[in-house]
Amino acid sequence: MDKKSENSNEYKLFVTEFPKKNYNLVDYIQGRVHFALLDQMKLMTTSGMSKIQIKKIVLSNVTEIIDNFEPKKSKSS
Repeated sequence: MDKKSENSNEYKLFVTEFPKKNYNLVDYIQGRVHFALLDQMKLMTTSGMSKIQIKKIVLSNVTEIIDNFEPKKSKSS
């Protein structure tokens, strides 16, 4: 099996699809984020990380994203 196929199988183990129907945009995006975080934590747990390590890393990453977020200003303001 080549490296690309191995990666594909690994992704299937850890990537959960969020259903696309019957959700408004905000709920859909929140659901995708929720599933992505769960997938990330599942992979981190499988790789041997403790719950405390996972929490520290995930919160650090989310904090960095929020701190660096600069919304676009609307043209009318």
